[in-house]
Amino acid sequence: MTVTETTDTRTDTCAGPPQGDRRPDGQDKYTISEVAALTGLTAHTLRWYERIGLMPHIDRSHTGQRRYTNRDLDWLALVGKLRLTGMPVAGMVRYAELVRAGDHTYAERFELLKATREDVLARIAELQGTLAVLDRKISFYSDAGRALASERA
Repeated sequence: MTVTETTDTRTDTCAGPPQGDRRPDGQDKYTISEVAALTGLTAHTLRWYERIGLMPHIDRSHTGQRRYTNRDLDWLALVGKLRLTGMPVAGMVRYAELVRAGDHTYAERFELLKATREDVLARIAELQGTLAVLDRKISFYSDAGRALASERA
């Protein structure tokens, strides 16, 4: 069972629509280097994600090479979004554990994501305040620069 599978009939589309250059389901066997190229993650990071439990078990070829699927790419897209929220790695691993545990963890997943959303909203508000300060400073220097230029003219 992959991380994004549940016993529910609804599908968790993770982080959004699939990116380009993806193979049709059933033909979606990507090597670690292909996944690295598609995601921008390093092979080292992908192996680390697997080792710490952030990635599900990845299938292997008969020669032992990792073979990723479109579902794995979807999961990695979600992990990337969670990283952007500032969620600690331990929180992401906990979320992955909850997903693997099944549908009975919906409430805990909901609370984890809701708390993360609140953190993101607080960061956005802080950044909006920072942006307002920058806009005032830019306006000041723009006006001061025009005034200085007109004095010299």
